[in-house]
This record gives sequence, C-alpha cells and structure tokens, in this order.
Amino acid sequence: MSLLICGSIALDTVENEHGKVAEALGGSATYTSIAASYLCDHIAIVGVVGEDFPQEYIELLEKRNVDVTGVETAKGKTFRWCARYDDLSEAITLDTQLNVFEEFSPKIPKKFEGAEYIYLGNIDPSLQKEVLQKMNNTALIGADTMNLWIETKNKELKELLPQIDVLFINNDELKMLTEEKNLLKAANIAVEMGPKFVVVKQGEFGAFIYSKNMLFFTPIFPTTIVKDTTGAGDCFAGGFMGYLSSVGKTDEKSMKKALIYGTILSSYNIEDFSIKKVCKISKEDIQKRYEKLKIFTQF
Repeated sequence: MSLLICGSIALDTVENEHGKVAEALGGSATYTSIAASYLCDHIAIVGVVGEDFPQEYIELLEKRNVDVTGVETAKGKTFRWCARYDDLSEAITLDTQLNVFEEFSPKIPKKFEGAEYIYLGNIDPSLQKEVLQKMNNTALIGADTMNLWIETKNKELKELLPQIDVLFINNDELKMLTEEKNLLKAANIAVEMGPKFVVVKQGEFGAFIYSKNMLFFTPIFPTTIVKDTTGAGDCFAGGFMGYLSSVGKTDEKSMKKALIYGTILSSYNIEDFSIKKVCKISKEDIQKRYEKLKIFTQF
C-alpha cells in the first residue's frame, strides 16, 4: 500500500548539552518519511524547499526510496528552525524563519492522488484539509497537530477532525484541545470530535492509543543514549503509519503493533542529532527491538 506524507521540510540548528548541529535536515515530512521507509516500500512526500536547499538532502531521501516528486522548489530560502534544549523534554525556540514555507500550498502530483494511506504532518489545519480535498482513494488518514493550531486555528482544526481516522497529539495538547485534565476522559472527548483513534504521545512515559472499543499502552523502548529528541514524535508517526500501510490493515491487532513500531523508530531517532541515527539502522535492528519490547512488557 502507498503512503503519502505532507508536512514541513526544514533546516534545523539545534544545541543541547551533547553538542550542536547547524542547518541539519529536519521537518515533519522528513522525519516521518525516513522512519516509515523501513516498513513501507511506497512512500511519497509533499512539501516545499527553497533554492538554497542542499541537493545532498534530496539524494538522501531518494536513497531511502522516498518519492520526492511532490517536493516543490520555490524562489527564496528554506524554512529554518533554531532551538536550544536545557532539558531534552522541551525545546526552547530561539528563531523561526518560515521563508518559502510561509506561502506553502500543497501541490499533489496526479500520481499520488490515489494514495491509500495519508499522513498530514504538523502544519496549518487549513492546509491539511486542502490535501484531503485532492485525494480519492484513502483507507486511513492520520494527522498531527500542536498547541499553536489549537490556539489560533481551533475552528479549522475541529472541522478537520471528522475527516481523519487517527489524531496524533501529546498530553498537554490533548488537554488543551478538549479542555479536560483527565487524559482518558480527554481522549474520549477527542474521539467524539471525529477521529476513530487518538494516539497520545507521552514522551519518556511512552504512548497510548484510544478508541471507543480499544485502549492500549506502550512504554518507551529503554535506551541509555539520548542525545536529541527533535523529530521523535514525527519518527513515531512514521513507524506507526509505515507499519499500517505495509500490512494494509487497521484492525485492533495491527493498530497495537503500529504503536510498538512507532515507539521503536522514535527510540532510534533520539540517539543522535537530526536524522543521523535513524538513517543508519536496518530492518533487522528494528525487529530486534520489537522482540525485546515484547519481552519487556510480558507478564
């Protein structure tokens, strides 16, 4: 099954106690597509870059068998994000330069319009809805959001929710969206807003998936190496959507496995800056962690 990913493509400058990277490859579409490429053979991304975007990054995506036909090169500079982490659980944004991303309007190549699985990265919900209007053969639609859109585009976000199947969101964002402090009550309210499933990312405490008929928790994969948490949530979504599109199923067992694969891809991402570590692993590495996590959680 094919997976279409729409989101940001960026150049990130990130600094924390472990070091610093400048103008590293980042963005939601980037992290998600690279993570998903280990599980799904047919991936395409839609995004925009500037004239200054390094060709080596395009080639890196192509080496991961990611179709970049939908990556537009616009006149101007690429979206840039600069941040510092005093605590790896939270980024302190120092500078955001939207550049060509400010005028981004998703252009879906004709050959992608029949993609069965869609992932809408953390972008304006108006743009997310715009993508869905151009699709005609969807089996599952996942979408991410954030506090900015909950605050500034609440109406548009709530119009989007009935059109998607899976909402990816973290603890604080879920509470903000639903105005409910109890997480399970909040998850139930979110499902009533439209999506069939809510995937709640809980950082170092793992994640859970909720629907009217299912509740399943997974811990993080334990690792002693944590260098950079940038993109961890996007890699999580990549593992989740990549697995589902590879099996072409959305039954309860598949959704639970997808949550595990998301956890594993995220665990590799945090072991180095940018996409360095997640580009160096193999399918065998992923499966080894999958089997270990099964053992860790059995009782």
